[in-house]
Amino acid sequence: MADGYSDQFRLSITEALSTQLYAALKELEPAPLTQENLDALVAQAERLGLPSKSGVYQLFRQEPGKERQLTYVGKADEPLPERLGNHLYKLSGREGISIDEMSFKCLFVEEDLSSVSPEKMLIKEHLKTGKIVWNNRGFGNNDPGRNRDRTTIKSTHFDLEFPIDLSREVKGLTPGVQSLHDVLWEIKRGIPFNFRFKHSAAFKELMVTVPEGNMTVDEAFRFVAQHLPDKWQICALLGWVIMYDDSPTTYPSARRYYRFDGVSTQTPKSRKPGKGDAEDDDENGDFDE
Repeated sequence: MADGYSDQFRLSITEALSTQLYAALKELEPAPLTQENLDALVAQAERLGLPSKSGVYQLFRQEPGKERQLTYVGKADEPLPERLGNHLYKLSGREGISIDEMSFKCLFVEEDLSSVSPEKMLIKEHLKTGKIVWNNRGFGNNDPGRNRDRTTIKSTHFDLEFPIDLSREVKGLTPGVQSLHDVLWEIKRGIPFNFRFKHSAAFKELMVTVPEGNMTVDEAFRFVAQHLPDKWQICALLGWVIMYDDSPTTYPSARRYYRFDGVSTQTPKSRKPGKGDAEDDDENGDFDE
C-alpha cells in the first residue's frame, strides 16, 4: 500500500522476456521449411559462435488460396536445425498437407531458459491476439513408446487430421536376396515416420527376395507380412507403425493391420478432449527403439 512516500516495486523478468522474444520474432519473415534453409541455420550459428544452437521457433502453414496461419510455437534445447529438421521429416510423410505449405521463424537463444518455459511465454503472447493451430494437439510428440500404442487419442489430435501417408515411396530399399532383419531396417530408414518393431534373432536367418522396382510403404509392409510367423503383425497407427508378435491384438488408433493371412483396415477411435489434455503435447518425448 502506498502512503505518499513509499510503495512496492515488482520486477517481472518473465514478462519482459516474453515481450522481447515476441517482438524479436515478429520482426522476422517466415522462410520455407526446407533442408537448404536448415543447413543455412547451422552455418549462421557457427559464424555467430553459438555452440548449443538452441532457441525458440514458430511454424506457419499457408494453404493454397488462404492466408498464412501460425500453426506451432516451440523451443529446442537441442540444436534448432535438428528440431526443425524433425518437423520437416514428420510433415513430409503426412496425408492432407504439403511441406511446400510450411515455413518457419526462429531465434537462437544461448542462455538457459528452460526454467522459464520460453515457448509457453510466446504462446501466451500470441493467444492475446489470435490462435495457434497445432499446440496442445500432439504435433510435437516424438514416439512416446510402447505404453502409448494403446492410447485412444482425442478428437482434435494432429495425427487424426494428418495421419501418416502409407502411399509414399520407401527410399533406399535394396532389391534382391537379403535377411528380413535388414529389410526391416531399410524400411525404417526409408520412411519419414517412426517404425518401431520388436527384434527377433529369427529375422536375421530368414532370407527374403525384395522385388525390383519402387515400393510404397503399404506395399513394403504387405511384402514383409507375407514372411511373418502367425503371431506377428504390423500395425499402422495414425502417427507411427509398430510390429510385434501380438496378433490378433487390436489398437484403438490403428487404421491398418498387416498379417500373414492378409491386410485389414479399421476406423480409428477417438475421444472428446478432457481435463489435462493440454499436457499431451510433450515436445521432448523420447523414442523407444
